[in-house]
Amino acid sequence: MLTGCQLVSPRHTIKSMATDPPAPWRPIPGGITAPRGFQAAGITAGLKASGNPDLSLLLAPEGAVCAGTFTTSLVRAACVDLCAERLRASGGLARAVLTNSGQANACTGGRGLADSLTATAALADQLGLAPEQMLICSTGVIGVPIPMATLLSGFGPLVAALGSHQAAGDAAARAILTTDLIDKQIALEADLGGRRVRIGGMAKGSGMIHPTMATMLGYLSCDAGVPADTWQAMVSRAVDRSFNAITVDGDTSTNDTFLAFAAGEPLAPGHWDALEAGLTAVSQHLARAIARDGEGATCLIAVQVQGAGSDGDARAIARTVCGSSLVKCAVHGRDPNWGRIVAAAGRAGVPMDPAAVALWMGPHQLMAAGQPLPFDRAAASAYLRDRAAGAYLSDDTAEIRLVVGSGPGRGLAWGCDLSAQYVRINADYTT
Repeated sequence: MLTGCQLVSPRHTIKSMATDPPAPWRPIPGGITAPRGFQAAGITAGLKASGNPDLSLLLAPEGAVCAGTFTTSLVRAACVDLCAERLRASGGLARAVLTNSGQANACTGGRGLADSLTATAALADQLGLAPEQMLICSTGVIGVPIPMATLLSGFGPLVAALGSHQAAGDAAARAILTTDLIDKQIALEADLGGRRVRIGGMAKGSGMIHPTMATMLGYLSCDAGVPADTWQAMVSRAVDRSFNAITVDGDTSTNDTFLAFAAGEPLAPGHWDALEAGLTAVSQHLARAIARDGEGATCLIAVQVQGAGSDGDARAIARTVCGSSLVKCAVHGRDPNWGRIVAAAGRAGVPMDPAAVALWMGPHQLMAAGQPLPFDRAAASAYLRDRAAGAYLSDDTAEIRLVVGSGPGRGLAWGCDLSAQYVRINADYTT
């Protein structure tokens, strides 16, 4: 039986932010289709035995640039290499991305690339695009090829369903899911350079999640024009502070991809920092939603580290704490076990001063100057217990704050607790 906040409908959607976005950004309704000129669609093509939606399309306006980050695994699906190569060859120009859910099409030999080429060529033809403008992502069981006849027969209905309205974006966000219990969307808006700029996003991911790209697919749309190389640099930094700062179970996979499209009137360089702040906020929201939807999870864990030698060092410590199985089990058991937290911080592989460590769990300070403090253990345990009873992505976050020295470095990472339900889900995944 699932516990706490995990008792949510599979069709529940995250569209509100858990924290306020940075100025001048503000949340607005919608997701991937909120920015002007973007269209999306999602349908049930019959790729999944469950009968759930399984085919998604995102179409960007003419002139769009696309930045991508991909799995670092040496074992990866052909569609990942195809996307990376097409973006490299075009200088970051792309118009659309197709996502099939149900089959990862990884470790399928030469068929994997052949099927990806066939699919992108066929759909590009229906959209009036060159095949090179078409990207493809696949998600599902590794080693299972795409049933191509079923896929190709779905392209007509998929193109017919394209729309710029919110319902079309909702359908696209649902059609990329696998073991997710929720679809993950967000849209922000700001006035930049005398005009309104919007950023939208959608993502999927629930298990096999760990830094340096997790088992996730993420897509972002923006209606401001930015040079391709500048956009790629922005996206890479945003991913480092979001999707590369989450962990569920310490595993990554073969198909992990994040694609961000930008198309519209060029934005003056003086507003690029503000644009990147919005891009990062959208990415972090989606990343937190993935971590919170971790398989079997009952709460989100947020670890903030201060006083490290650099921001990168601080993020490394935060990620290590979030990824510790012992820390995750302690949080699930509502055990304020500070020893597990500092032990994990100490093995992060970056310098820290053990004599300077201070530690808080929510409002409860557990350590100062490297030494434990007397604290109300029952109250700290109740704090963790209450996280599992909170509203989804609002007050269900178990916050851990660590000071590890007097340096300028600060970092954040997010994870989730580890429950027996995670074992059950993954023990039965293909059987």
